[in-house]
Amino acid sequence: MKKTLKIVLLLLGCSLFLVGCKPAEKTSDEKKLEKIIFVLDWTPNTNHTGLYVAQQQGYYEEAGLEVEIIQPSEESATTLVASGKAAFGISAHDSLAANYASKEPMPVTAVAAVLQHNTSGIMSRKGDGIDTPKGLENKTYATWDSPVEQAMIAEVMVADNGDFAKVNLIPNNIVDEPMALKEKQADAIWVFYGWGGITAEIEDVPIDYFYFKDINPVFDYYTPVIIGNDQLLAEKPDLAKKFLAATAKGYQFAATSPAKAAEILVEAVPELDAELVSKSQAWLADQYLLADGSWGYIEAKRWNDFYNWLGEKEIIENKIPENTGFTNEYLPE
Repeated sequence: MKKTLKIVLLLLGCSLFLVGCKPAEKTSDEKKLEKIIFVLDWTPNTNHTGLYVAQQQGYYEEAGLEVEIIQPSEESATTLVASGKAAFGISAHDSLAANYASKEPMPVTAVAAVLQHNTSGIMSRKGDGIDTPKGLENKTYATWDSPVEQAMIAEVMVADNGDFAKVNLIPNNIVDEPMALKEKQADAIWVFYGWGGITAEIEDVPIDYFYFKDINPVFDYYTPVIIGNDQLLAEKPDLAKKFLAATAKGYQFAATSPAKAAEILVEAVPELDAELVSKSQAWLADQYLLADGSWGYIEAKRWNDFYNWLGEKEIIENKIPENTGFTNEYLPE
C-alpha cells in the first residue's frame, strides 16, 4: 500500500534543509519564500491533514515559507531529518526511544504533538472475546516483532490476568486490516482507530477494540509527533517558529472544519479514498487540540513516564534522561 516517491532532487545542488539553492521567487513585489522540505512517516493520511491545509490555504506562504511535503523512500523520516535532507518530519514518541537510548543518537527533536492522545489499540473480530487483553490468549496476533510493541501487549495482558506467552504470533504483512480479520488471516491487529477502526466501519466489518491508554496511562504517549533537525533548530529558531505557527493554524482548521479539511486533503492527494478521509477526519477532529484550542503541546510528565517505563523494563539499550528528545520552545505562545 505504501507508495514510494523519488526524492533525488533533494541532493542536487542544494544547501542543507533547502530544496533550491535560492529562495523561491514570484514577483519583484512579493516577498521571497524560504523553501523547506517536510517528510511524512508513511503515505498521506488524516494525521497529516493540518500540513496540507497549511499548504493549500496559504498559511505557509503567509509565513514566508514554501513547504514541500514528501514521502520517505528507503530511509526513514527520522533519518532524513537527522541528515538534513528534510528540515522537519513525522515520527512518534515510541519509535524515537531507541534513538535517544543509543550512545550516538541522531540529532532530531520532537517539536510538536500532532494528536494529544494515543489512539492506538488492538482490533479484533467482534464476539471473539478479545475486547480485553486477556482475550488474546490462544489467539493469533499479527506482530511487527518490535520489542516495545510486544512489551506493551505483555504489560496490558498482565494487568488483565493474561499471559503473553500464550499468544500465537505471526508476521504482520497485512495491508487491509479489517479484511484480514474478516478472512481470518489474524485474530487481532494493532491499529490506530482513526484510520484502521474507521476503515472497519466503512467496510462493515464488526470489531471489538481496546485502547492501550485506557488500561495503562503510561501508554498515552505522543504519536505521531513532528520532529526537527537539531542544527536547523539551533541556527534558525525563527524559521522553526514560523513553520509551527502556520502548521498549528492548519490543524486548528482541521479540528474546527473537518469536512472542508477532508476535501483539501483529498484534493491534494487524489489517490486517497474520499469516504475514508471524510469519516476519519470527522473522528480525528477532537484529537488534535487541547481544551484551550491550542495545538502541539507536549506534556513533560507523559513524555518522561513512557521513557522511564521502557528503561525500567530494560526494553531499551540505556535509560533515557528526563526531558530528552522534545521541546515546546518553538510552538506559538
